Amino acid sequence: MRRIRLIALIAVTCAVCAPLFAADKADADKHETRESSTAPVKAQKVETAGSVSVEGKKLDYKAIAGTILLTGKDEDKDDPTASIFYVAYFKSGVDSARRPLTFLYNGGPGSSTVWLHMGAFGPKRVITLDDQHTPAAPYQLVNNDYSLLDASDLVFIDAPGTGFSRLLVNEKDKAKRAAAMKERGKEFYGVDPDAQAFAQFITKFLTEYGRWNSPKYLFGESYGTTRSAVLANVLTTEQSVDLNGVILLSQILSFANDIDAPQYNPGVDQPYALALPTYAATAWYHKKLPNQPAQLEPFLKEVEHFAMTDYTVALAAGATLDPAQRKAVIARLHEYTGLPESYIDKADLRVFGGEFEKTLQDSADLTTGRLDSRFSGPSMDPLEQQAAYDPQAAAISSAYVSMFNDYARRTLKFGDGMTFHEFGNVYPWDWKHQMPGLPPGFFPASTNVMSDLAVAMKYNPQLHVLLSGGYYDLATPYFAAVYEMRHLPIPAKLQSNIEYAFFPSGHMVYAHEESLKKLHDVTAAFIGRTDNLGK
Repeated sequence: MRRIRLIALIAVTCAVCAPLFAADKADADKHETRESSTAPVKAQKVETAGSVSVEGKKLDYKAIAGTILLTGKDEDKDDPTASIFYVAYFKSGVDSARRPLTFLYNGGPGSSTVWLHMGAFGPKRVITLDDQHTPAAPYQLVNNDYSLLDASDLVFIDAPGTGFSRLLVNEKDKAKRAAAMKERGKEFYGVDPDAQAFAQFITKFLTEYGRWNSPKYLFGESYGTTRSAVLANVLTTEQSVDLNGVILLSQILSFANDIDAPQYNPGVDQPYALALPTYAATAWYHKKLPNQPAQLEPFLKEVEHFAMTDYTVALAAGATLDPAQRKAVIARLHEYTGLPESYIDKADLRVFGGEFEKTLQDSADLTTGRLDSRFSGPSMDPLEQQAAYDPQAAAISSAYVSMFNDYARRTLKFGDGMTFHEFGNVYPWDWKHQMPGLPPGFFPASTNVMSDLAVAMKYNPQLHVLLSGGYYDLATPYFAAVYEMRHLPIPAKLQSNIEYAFFPSGHMVYAHEESLKKLHDVTAAFIGRTDNLGK
């Protein structure tokens, strides 16, 4: 989901970009090696109690901040490979064995789960400004009126190498330890090993807390949706763990649809069409359209239709596009994006995400947000081609990281002597994915996990999916997610298992309080319809 993902996605399609972050990686390796030498080799568990008021109703809960140790292929060998940090919230006074249980995680890859925990569904919520930079500390941590604890017990998981999660090696020799850690990373830092690690964590958690008979849900955000698709397939087909639901927030399943770096994949024009409605929503929000519509959603339906018809046809025509038709398409793109016609013409009708973010408000020397395009910030360089940073990430990151560090130690009583990694050093990330049904060793050009979700839904026809997103998300545009769902290789009747909910917010839908309330209500209702309790 985060800033690191931009580097990762470019690296997927353009290997020459690897040197850009090699030096930073080397420094991070030193830091990770140094800290991992003190990583715990025994599982930890700290229990506290609290209460939260959710939309006017008080709930008491038990919180457990702890770690679960993962093992290699030889599960009987006392040689843990990773210590995975989690925070679980269990509602008090209920039959926990049958209560819904939701596993939540952010994406990156390399992001901790501080965002969903402290911004969306945990019992405490960080206050940030709606579309502006939040002032520096002291920050506010308040009761979360929209915690999902009213509908489900919650388990927030930090992926291996992120947050308080650590990779483990037995090597004592400092000179050899870095190499050992690098080899250990290969067991976790990739599409498929990451999903296997989460599957092992979940099954161990179900055993430790006696939750095998609970209704079970996955909630992933951004790359977390990629993980959820693979993980749902692994749990269902390899572990015999049927899920009641998979909740996808700010989805990306096919990286061929990514708008961050399509310029490195010439001839594949689909990302430009799928991002156009988000460009239009962003221009509408900042009042950059030559003919400003009164309402957003009807306008977006019009743009979606144009994107899938005239615009797609024009892009497909390539060099054979008729000049008159080209001129007409450029005029429509100007009408829908607010970008100058001369700029669109020079870009050959193809403006990728970073260019749009830099250009939309260029006359005011402002860069538009990527994760949430409602945000703006001063441009780093007025002559740059594309955005040099994300104003939304800059606006809220300090508040989230600062308050979680404080909350973890003061309230959860966990983390003394440890460093919390907002983003883990998980590179190089192995983007190769063994799609279901493909011969071993055959990999498509870009990561695509649509088939994984499709197999999980066909294997378990009762599996329900909720897709949520924000209209102002330029990291994972909402219409690309819709396109992916409409093209899942599943029987037509299973399309009815998929529900949709979109909000006037960005990648982190919950950063907009009104959208957070609606996200809570939609998600809680989804769990209530699919938990099979009392049926």
